[in-house]
Amino acid sequence: MGHIGETELAAYALIQIILVRFVNGILLGMASALETLCGQAFGARHNHMMGIYLQRSWVVLLATSTILVPVFIFTSPILRLIGQEEELSAVAGNISIWFIPIVYYFVFSMTMQMSLQAQRKNMIIGWLSSALFVVHLTLSWLFVYKLNLGIPGAMGAMFISTWSIVIGEFIYVFGGWCPETWKGFSKHAFTDLWPVVKLFVSSGVMLCIELWYNAVLVLFAGYMKNATTAISAFSICLNITAWEFMISLGFLTGACVRVANELGSGDAGAAKFAIKVNLSTSVSLGVIFSVLFLVFGHVLSYAFTSSTVVARAVSSLSGLLALSVLLNSVQPVLSGVAIGSGWQSVVAYVNLGCYYIVGILIGLLLGYVAKLDVRGIWIGMICGVALQTLVLLWITWRTDWDAQVEKASQRLNRWFLAPSQENDENTSHA
Repeated sequence: MGHIGETELAAYALIQIILVRFVNGILLGMASALETLCGQAFGARHNHMMGIYLQRSWVVLLATSTILVPVFIFTSPILRLIGQEEELSAVAGNISIWFIPIVYYFVFSMTMQMSLQAQRKNMIIGWLSSALFVVHLTLSWLFVYKLNLGIPGAMGAMFISTWSIVIGEFIYVFGGWCPETWKGFSKHAFTDLWPVVKLFVSSGVMLCIELWYNAVLVLFAGYMKNATTAISAFSICLNITAWEFMISLGFLTGACVRVANELGSGDAGAAKFAIKVNLSTSVSLGVIFSVLFLVFGHVLSYAFTSSTVVARAVSSLSGLLALSVLLNSVQPVLSGVAIGSGWQSVVAYVNLGCYYIVGILIGLLLGYVAKLDVRGIWIGMICGVALQTLVLLWITWRTDWDAQVEKASQRLNRWFLAPSQENDENTSHA
């Protein structure tokens, strides 16, 4: 988008960081409950229940995603209502319609990945994701540079590549490569939905508050002078941290899966050891990337834009970028521990206080009152993340892990179905 035009980049940034993050935050947050259930079920050897949990997640998330689709249909009026520039709102409205199929991609891709990761079938996800990346790069180059299709070309490439990975996951799950955890479609997917919905909602609130945090800050950047440059520079920095965050997200998943598996199997000591290994490894990589971004911060922006003005704005933020990367190496691991342990409700309150009371307040004061502009907003964001990280560290350190094992056992037994009962109720097989 940055190589199509500066307005297109800013419009796409508004959609991606505000609307897509809004919807993705809800769906990803709700889907994270599946990591708790599947991870602990796999550890307890309740393998046959994982397919039922997966189907229940589809029922809940498909209904939720359909309710959220109008956000992308009425993007232009929404952005005008909150005071965004007319040109940005118009272009964003054209781009947003392309995101509707992506909403349903989120539902299936996120849930199947979480189910497979809970079974430690990570390699298939790695291979499919690698293939998707190659396909996406190739199609983007072909549609945008060679065929000059502009916005439809860029979005069409994303649509084809994203749904390719979903098809691959369907083939893997339904094709017999998960014989212990996928027993076919079952009408039990429609039973006990209310307790599942409550767990999914608490998970959704936890991650929504976290994922919407950056979106709110970008929204505030849109009210500054030279809004297009401010949004473009901020979004580039957030995209760079998002790339690096994918590594930390791997450690989040690793912490979530291992902690959930060990709690499900009743081994509190192994759960604590998994936390230490994940945290120390992630922090070591975070230090390395922070140094790299400090050294090369002045040239990174040219991968996203041809604008010298935007590139200079990004370069001025490289120090804050490096600090954000360092914090990102700690915070995701602790969030993974929380999801694996089922602490979503508690962490939701922590995120609300740290991000929206402390972080946004400091960001607004520094950005608008102290006239630090985007730099001030980002400093506020860092303060919120730092405080949340310290609180989660304290909670993790003070936790009685033997008590967590008992809670995991009670959660699993509440929804347990005997294998014979589940098999008898299958309505079809895949």
